[in-house]
Order: sequence, then structure tokens, then C-alpha cells
Amino acid sequence: MHLDITEEMDKTIETLNDILRITNTRGTLITMDSNQRKKQNLQEFLISKQLFIMNEDSEMNTFQGSRRSSNIDLTICNKKLLSEVQEWKNSEEESCSDHRIIQFSLGQYNTQLKETTFNLKNI
Repeated sequence: MHLDITEEMDKTIETLNDILRITNTRGTLITMDSNQRKKQNLQEFLISKQLFIMNEDSEMNTFQGSRRSSNIDLTICNKKLLSEVQEWKNSEEESCSDHRIIQFSLGQYNTQLKETTFNLKNI
């Protein structure tokens, strides 16, 4: 999910609510380029919906541009997947982008965000 810097936060919250409504009682995992827009509003929303940011502390930021670096790329999940998201890290592999490749394991599946192919219908 990419949060457009020009889009109103209300639209973003509406989209996130739609995702949560559709997934309802299932495990939910959202990967997001947050562009650090209205960080406070996003944090409040995540807390209110009992969503967890899975990013782990790292010496490398998820975004490394020529003028700045930050951790704008987030991996978010609900309580059902909280114990399933493991080994989260920024990859040192080249990504052809200012954004680093994020890797994590999801239960028995090993994933890489540049090429994610797995089935979550049983979670």
C-alpha cells in the first residue's frame, strides 16, 4: 500500500478500514510506504484497530534517498498474525529503488516483498 503524500488522511483511513472489514476475522498483513504523512494520525488509527508495526530496529533505514533516509516503509499485522511474522529485516540486496527490500518469514513461508507469492486463506 502506498500512501500518496497529496491524499487526505481521511481517504487513507477509509481504505484501511475497508481492508480490515474485508479481512474481518482473518489474519491481516499490510505492507505500506507511509511517506510519514501525519504520523500521529496513523499511529492513533493503528492503536485503535489493534494493529502492530512489525519493523525491527536496524542500522539501515527502509528508505535511503539522496537527501534523506527514514523508516517510512511499514509492515503491519493484526493480532492473529502477530506471532507468525518473524525474522523481519531490511535486505542488503540491491532494489533498483530508494526503498530497501524488506524480508520476513510468515509462519512457514519465507517472503520477500519484491516477489511475494503465498496463500493465506488458511490463516
